[in-house]
Amino acid sequence: MKTDKELLKFTNTDDIFSDVQYIIEQSRIQAYHAINKALVQRNWLLGKRISDEELHGENRAEYGKEVIKQLSDFLKNRYGKGFTKSNLYQFVQFYKCFPKIFHAASGKSMMLSWTHYRTLLRVSDIHARNWYLREAVNEMWSVRTLDRNIASQYYYRLLQSQNKQMVKDEMTQITAAYQQDKLAFIKNPVVAEFLGIAPNVDFSETKLEASIISHIQKFVMELGKGYAFVARQQHVKTDMGDYYIDLVFYNYILKCFLLIDLKTSRITHQDVGQMDMYVRIYDALKRTEGDNPTIGLILCSETSEDMARYSVLHDNERLFQIRYLTYLPSIEQLKEEIELQKEIFNLQQASSALPQME
Repeated sequence: MKTDKELLKFTNTDDIFSDVQYIIEQSRIQAYHAINKALVQRNWLLGKRISDEELHGENRAEYGKEVIKQLSDFLKNRYGKGFTKSNLYQFVQFYKCFPKIFHAASGKSMMLSWTHYRTLLRVSDIHARNWYLREAVNEMWSVRTLDRNIASQYYYRLLQSQNKQMVKDEMTQITAAYQQDKLAFIKNPVVAEFLGIAPNVDFSETKLEASIISHIQKFVMELGKGYAFVARQQHVKTDMGDYYIDLVFYNYILKCFLLIDLKTSRITHQDVGQMDMYVRIYDALKRTEGDNPTIGLILCSETSEDMARYSVLHDNERLFQIRYLTYLPSIEQLKEEIELQKEIFNLQQASSALPQME
C-alpha cells in the first residue's frame, strides 16, 4: 500500500480531461524512473562484481576474458540475449568510468538512462565525458541530443569558440526535435529485456509490412538462383542504437549476402544511408574471404518510381554490378509481388471484418 508521500502530487482542477491526462503521464514518468534506477544500478553492480573478480587471477587479462566468457554463456542461457560478452565488458567499463556515481548528484537523481550512460562511454576524454554528463543532467538532454552533441564535438567547439552563446543556440535549434519524444524509453528494447519481456520483433512493423515481408521471403526463395535464407528481423546493435534488418539471405552463386529492408513511405536519403550502414556492418563482421561485397535492397510499400532500389555498392567492379542484376529479382518483379500482396492483405482484412455466420 502506498503512503501519502509515495503518491503522485496532484490537485483537482475544473478540467477532468486535463487531470486524468496529467495523472497518466506522471505515472508513466514515475514508472520510468523506477525502472531506470534499477537498470542502472544493476549494470553498475554487475560491472563492479566482474571487475572485483578480475583481480583474483594471476594473469588478470586472460582470467578476466575467461570469467566474462563463462558468465556470458551462463547468463544468456538463463536470462536471454542481453548478456553478451560485449555487454558485460560495457558494464565493467561503466563501473570503471563512473566508480562514484551513486555518491554524486547525477547518480542520486537518476535523471539519466542506461542508454545515456552507454552513449557517454564512447567519450574517452574524462573531462569531456564528465562535462557531457553534467550537461545531460542539468539540461535534461534526450539520448539523441546527447549522441548528436558528442558526435559533433560540441564540448570542444564550445571551448574553442569566442561566441559560445551562438554555438549553444545552434545546438538547441538543431536538437529541438530530439527532445519531443517524452516516452522514447518505452520503445527501448533494453527496458523490455531488463523486465524479462522479450522484444516481439515479429510485430515491430505494421501488419501490412509483416505480411509483405513474409511473402517476399517466400518469393525470393522460390526464385531459386542460389538463395539460402539467413535471418528475419536480424538485430543489429550499434553505438547509435538498435536496428532490425527485415530479411537476410546468402546467395552461394554470387557468393554474397543480400539484405532486404521494407519502408512504409517513399525512400529517403536516410533510408539509403541506413541500408549503407547495414551493408558496411555485414561486410565488416559477416563477410569472409572469398565472399563478394554485401548487397542491400530497399523495398517501399507505396507505389512510386522508387518502389525498389538497390543500395549504393561500395568497392564493386562494374562486371559484378552487371552480374548481380541477373541473379536478383528485377524491380518489375518486386513491384508486382508487393502490389499482389497488398491486394491479398486488403481482401483478408475485409473478409475478417464481415460478420460470421453461426
